[in-house]
Amino acid sequence: MAMTYSTTRRVEFAETDMAGIMHFSNFYRWMETVEHEFFRSLGLSIHMRIDDQDVGWPRLETSCKFKRPLKFEEEATVRLSIEEISAKTITYSFKIEKEENGQQLHIARGKMTTVCVTFESGTGKLKAIPIPKIIREKIDP
Repeated sequence: MAMTYSTTRRVEFAETDMAGIMHFSNFYRWMETVEHEFFRSLGLSIHMRIDDQDVGWPRLETSCKFKRPLKFEEEATVRLSIEEISAKTITYSFKIEKEENGQQLHIARGKMTTVCVTFESGTGKLKAIPIPKIIREKIDP
């Protein structure tokens, strides 16, 4: 069974454009926020120290397809599912939905692939590494 996580968000005024709808860039912020919440729900962080190395998760690829707008103060559910785990990457899928008149309406679907990296001391250069065991055991039981 795929690992999943969901949360409810409310559209804030600062997330809207001049038309009063949520700006497309904020869908990406919501997806990232849900990814962070997912890691915290497992007792992890997307930036943590493991075996004397700083480990992080930069993005390799992101996409989002929009079906309906969200407006100021509307609530939506954001669902994260792990679509694929490789030795060094995790690919998530996201579903954003809202309830209206007793029906769940599809708002957007997103996808994000991240790679596990360490940061070279002094230079800050990124180096892809296998997903550490402490993380893999929690996300891929």
